[in-house]
Amino acid sequence: MKNWKLDSKNKNIARLVQCYWFIQKEPDDTGHDFPKLNPDPSGTLILAPLEQPYSYKNNESTFTGSSDHWIFPNSRTLQLDHSKPFTIVGIKFHVGALYALDIKPKQPVIDQIEGVNISSLVEATNSSKLDLIEQAQTAPNKCVESLDELFEPWLSGIQLDKHSELCRRALDLLSATPVSKIGDLLHCSQRTVERSFLRTTGFTLKQCQSMNNFELMLEKLYSVDDSSINWSDIVEEFGFSDQPHLIRYIKNMIGATPNEYLKTRDLTIDTYGNFEQL
Repeated sequence: MKNWKLDSKNKNIARLVQCYWFIQKEPDDTGHDFPKLNPDPSGTLILAPLEQPYSYKNNESTFTGSSDHWIFPNSRTLQLDHSKPFTIVGIKFHVGALYALDIKPKQPVIDQIEGVNISSLVEATNSSKLDLIEQAQTAPNKCVESLDELFEPWLSGIQLDKHSELCRRALDLLSATPVSKIGDLLHCSQRTVERSFLRTTGFTLKQCQSMNNFELMLEKLYSVDDSSINWSDIVEEFGFSDQPHLIRYIKNMIGATPNEYLKTRDLTIDTYGNFEQL
């Protein structure tokens, strides 16, 4: 299994793009064939070879297609079909960034996967995309330079409106601030912040905060052995009222209780690792 994650080196792109990443599953790689992607308020553009299929499933819908596609922000766990070898490059955008882009369907959109012709967004041919994917396999830093060159003409001209700017400022506070206090800190009404945030992301501040905290909790669980997990400590560290509250929360997020999850360890973080920046 090959994978990496790197930041853009272009500030005009970095204001919209959180990171670039790469995963390649080869024929002899082992792991879960149907890993689950946990809820995520960010959106990701996936670049893939022309005929490479994709399949995503939540508890209501199945999304299938081939080659490039958008993974729009998702409030539900997505089951992926990674049973066959694949190669993908991901462009993960910041929360709310898709709202500023001139793409179809008009944003915000959640819980949807949409095929896209990459040439409708940037000047790319299938040949140049294959060159980029080959760079991802052999020269990650060169790949980042190529991605920056590819996306700079499109993303550098994007203007952020007042809703995007307010969303960005709210996100800067969200990790360490009670939601109810964010309006005061931004010197505007809480209702104004909530409306702009919902308009930009498709989520409430509370929903986004919950998904971000869940991501941190998954990283915590990934880093320790099952036998070392003290659920009382998890309850205290992540601000749950008690253990039943924690169980209900995890069940709601991924459709499994904590013990059921530990038996399968079938989220993408377990299959591909919490790969760090190169």
